[in-house]
Amino acid sequence: MKKNRELRALARTQLKGSWLEAIGVCLVYYVAVIAANIVPGIGPLIISGPLTLGLLGYFHLKAKGGNTLFENLFDGFKQFSSGLVLNLLLFVFIFLWSLLLFIPGIIKCFSYSMSFFIVRDNPEIGAMAAITKSRKMMKGHKGKLFGLCFSFIGWGFLCILTFGIGFLWLYPYMISSLANFYEDLKENQTTE
Repeated sequence: MKKNRELRALARTQLKGSWLEAIGVCLVYYVAVIAANIVPGIGPLIISGPLTLGLLGYFHLKAKGGNTLFENLFDGFKQFSSGLVLNLLLFVFIFLWSLLLFIPGIIKCFSYSMSFFIVRDNPEIGAMAAITKSRKMMKGHKGKLFGLCFSFIGWGFLCILTFGIGFLWLYPYMISSLANFYEDLKENQTTE
């Protein structure tokens, strides 16, 4: 598997020349999710799943070397029911694991982290099957993903110093690195 610094370097290369589009995609995603919170309970549930599917799909397409468009953010609505059910199941499972203690909830977040990518990659797969496949894919790789996420902590502190403006660049960089992590993980599991 590629080292985390290689995944981050790959993400920077893929974002070169399209930073503004990637920032715009992330910004619209967050504005839509925040706006959905105006309708308590059901609003975020309905919007978050398909939008997350579209957001991760956008960066996944970029990681695979495809041409991305701003409109790819809304591609998750083509798989509306999959995104909705997956989002609901992940919320319930992570919530239940978090009731045990905080740490099991975090571990399960890492176990289930590839679920949206899997649904995006395999539109015919069900939400439960995607969660199971993610759990199997991440077996033995949760520490590596934790290391990748932790490697952005210094950038996060710098973003705070810019009154949050730096997060406009950091978030696309992080998601792009995560998409590359998924591609690398998938590639290595098919060769083993």
